[in-house]
Amino acid sequence: MTERPHLAVVGAGPAGLAAALAAAARGVRVTLLDAAEQAGGQFYRRPAAALGARRPQALHHQWRVWERLRDGLDRQLSTGHVRHLPDHHVWCVDRTDRRDRTDGTDHPVDTGVNRGGAPGGVFAVHALRGPLQEEGVTVRADAVLLATGGYERVLPFPGWTLPGVVTAGGAQAMLKGGLVLPGRTVVVAGTGPLLLPVACGLAAAGARVAALVESAGPKALPRHARALAAQPGKLAEGALYAGKLLRHGVRPLTRHTVVEAHGTDRLTAVTVAALDRDGGLVPGSARRIPCDALAVGHGMLPHTDLAETLGCALSGTDVRVDDEQRTDVPGVWAAGEATGIGGAALALAEGHIAGRPVAARLHGTLPDPRRWAGAARARGRLREFSAALDALYAPPAGWADRITDGTVVCRCEEVTAGQVRTSVDVLGAGDPRTVKLLTRAGMGWCQGRMCGPAVAGLSGCPATPGRRPFARPVPLGVLARLPEDEPG
Repeated sequence: MTERPHLAVVGAGPAGLAAALAAAARGVRVTLLDAAEQAGGQFYRRPAAALGARRPQALHHQWRVWERLRDGLDRQLSTGHVRHLPDHHVWCVDRTDRRDRTDGTDHPVDTGVNRGGAPGGVFAVHALRGPLQEEGVTVRADAVLLATGGYERVLPFPGWTLPGVVTAGGAQAMLKGGLVLPGRTVVVAGTGPLLLPVACGLAAAGARVAALVESAGPKALPRHARALAAQPGKLAEGALYAGKLLRHGVRPLTRHTVVEAHGTDRLTAVTVAALDRDGGLVPGSARRIPCDALAVGHGMLPHTDLAETLGCALSGTDVRVDDEQRTDVPGVWAAGEATGIGGAALALAEGHIAGRPVAARLHGTLPDPRRWAGAARARGRLREFSAALDALYAPPAGWADRITDGTVVCRCEEVTAGQVRTSVDVLGAGDPRTVKLLTRAGMGWCQGRMCGPAVAGLSGCPATPGRRPFARPVPLGVLARLPEDEPG
């Protein structure tokens, strides 16, 4: 009996789940690796069972979609077509010359030469297992689908390192995953569509949302009216959130920004001010708002570490893919936020599409685009909608000029804005890598993922992707025990 071809999916969020289910339904054996203990990703994050949440659906507005994904995953797990490996932190994916596949573990099963029509040979997906991330696991597969999601863009300001200041997504994760609030009186600030559901969720959970501070303004809406009007469901969703905020007594402050966070041992207040049409502060508009928590966010960036390690081309900050969600590296597909930030609906459409051509090509047949034509149309509309949101919710101009020299920019290495500016103005740095070498900004635990956008903005250098061999720190013992590839 011929063994099913094997696909490794990295990431069990909306895109990864949709792709895994589509491929498994078409005769592909799928190993689904994810860093979280439960499938669903950040969007469908749920409280741990030990917390005894009686109505976790109250924290989500697309619970029925999640139930369909969950039920589909359960069915595929029961048949053995999908293997879910939670708490597996993937740190590298590489191509090997080996012509064997495995049963989803690091124990090879010899199957002879690579399957006809399967692109790219055998891939090795290296992960760290468990909460301590000290045990190495290698999964080999015929193809890989990267659904690695995104992370928040962090723009510093004076006082942003105070306890009580969290990212908007971090506040949402605390609520969804831990049923806890970042504070009792919260200011939600920054820019982007994430701010509305975060503010609504916090208010519904009992926090007093002292202000919703949005740097974008309604005057920019007409320029993107066509793309926005093409998604009436999204507009209705936004209106629903706005209505909920009004019922909680929260009136958004549009064209405003946080200037400074105040406090000694922890946050006690924030100062906000109005923005003029050029992104500058309006004189005399500053106001101080008492609070014990600030949830601040300025949009998202794609997680591309694994794709860059494999040599996948990027388009700006996004992994470049074709109509099948294929990257330019044979055997590697990508879907979801890694290919461009667009939200859960777009991630589901891309995953739904990607799983079908993966399955066809692993079976040695040509994919038929007619099989996913509806999803492709939805993908096109959602991408256009997302592009409009990107333009509408861009970080305010001049944000870097408002960062004082004493403000810490790189928290890992405690590098200040003044040190970054000196590296450019005095020492002649002309790119982020040189700034990094001169200041150590980006050399810490996060390897520049958090401070990268801020360093680029402060230095006036274009942000460039940093290709790293590892997507996360790896114990030397794990590296020493990696299996050696045999000649193909």
